Amino acid sequence: MTGTLMASIAVNRFGLGARPGELGAASADPKAWLARQLKDKASFAVKSGTLPTTRAAALALGTYLEAVKDKRSDAGKLSPDAQEDAVLKPLKPLRDILMAEIEARTLRALTTETSFAERLVLFWSNHFTVSAGKAVTLPFAGVFERDVIRAGMTGTFADMLVASTQHPGMLLYLDQAQSIGPNSVAGKRRDRGLNENLAREILELQTLGAQGGYTQADVTEFAKALTGWSLAGARTKKLIPKAEPGDFVFIDRFHEPGARNVMGKRYAEKDEAQGEAILRDLAGHPSTAQRVALKLARHFISDEPPAAAVEALAKSYRSSGGHLPSVHETLISLEAAWQPEAQKFKSPNEFLLSALRLTGLPKIETKALVAAYGLLGQVPYQAPSPEGWPDDAASWAGPDAVIKRIEWSQAFADRLGSKLRPEDMARGALGAALSARTAQSISRAEGAAQGLTLALMSPEFQRR
Repeated sequence: MTGTLMASIAVNRFGLGARPGELGAASADPKAWLARQLKDKASFAVKSGTLPTTRAAALALGTYLEAVKDKRSDAGKLSPDAQEDAVLKPLKPLRDILMAEIEARTLRALTTETSFAERLVLFWSNHFTVSAGKAVTLPFAGVFERDVIRAGMTGTFADMLVASTQHPGMLLYLDQAQSIGPNSVAGKRRDRGLNENLAREILELQTLGAQGGYTQADVTEFAKALTGWSLAGARTKKLIPKAEPGDFVFIDRFHEPGARNVMGKRYAEKDEAQGEAILRDLAGHPSTAQRVALKLARHFISDEPPAAAVEALAKSYRSSGGHLPSVHETLISLEAAWQPEAQKFKSPNEFLLSALRLTGLPKIETKALVAAYGLLGQVPYQAPSPEGWPDDAASWAGPDAVIKRIEWSQAFADRLGSKLRPEDMARGALGAALSARTAQSISRAEGAAQGLTLALMSPEFQRR
């Protein structure tokens, strides 16, 4: 395989698509170009600027909850329209936070010179999904990604799993903050009890997988071990006065007393140590290694990756103790990941980002950006379920979805004007992967806008 084709694979299959000149930067040693991005924390960072900290997000949520509480007390005095306005108006600051997070993440994706690192951030953020589909998670989805995913990319899977489980975004998204042990001090006094959502999703989606050998009894026992895991706020102020809004807290009076038995092992640890011990054992379980390996291979190789590639990644995970840079280095070394023929159909997010990177645009107007995400069907931080966004062609390659890509491509090309040189742009983005047939079609287009549309909708560009 030629160095230019390997460079194209490096920036398009491993990265987010080539910006002008990026193929040249990767061509000397594509694998080394990828590997350099894995160990430097700066490769994964995003400029936070005015984006909220976890504490600021918690304060914004508290303001919203108080406003809604006050409005509800007056609901009987308001007209239906006024009632709706009373609910929606307090949401605006939280939605503004989400819009700022989407803009910052997209700007990072468009301008970064370490796009493999950025793709890995998006992959792991999808694995540990916190969706902004609930009012309480609107201000936390972006800061969760920064605090947990970006900050954890040079560490271990176990550390990321613990950090994810303790973050207010995850605690609120999967209802853990309201889970109370039935036999705890609080459980005996309240008409509320155990919530198994977080425990179930950790077992099924984040670690072992549905076929990982756990039972419903394991879910219940794990959920009991996690009782008391919560976040500081108005409700906890009297219990833990020194905790600041948004801090992870362990509330002993909510915790189910006693030892727990999960996956055949007894956990006698007390307090929050019990839940953390289970999490770390789950992270080290062979089924977790296998699940992580399969998801990585499916994302970077094909929807049905070779068993040998999956096993190589699982072995790397096991031998390194889930050290993420080591597993990602193994991914780079896999022969199956460097096959010339592109196997993966781009998701809407991947298509949009690679199209914008192809042009070299440093940013895009926020409203147009959000409209594009919405049209194509994949708005950041709004995955439809805790499983995250799908990662296979069948989910994204339907006729209606392809028509929407054509519509967006045409509108985007028209906005860029007639000064485009689409064939040069396509060659700069795809390099040796650009076929002679596609290059000829682009060169014969009636105008620059049509040429760019053909480039964006070409098989070479739609796949990676």
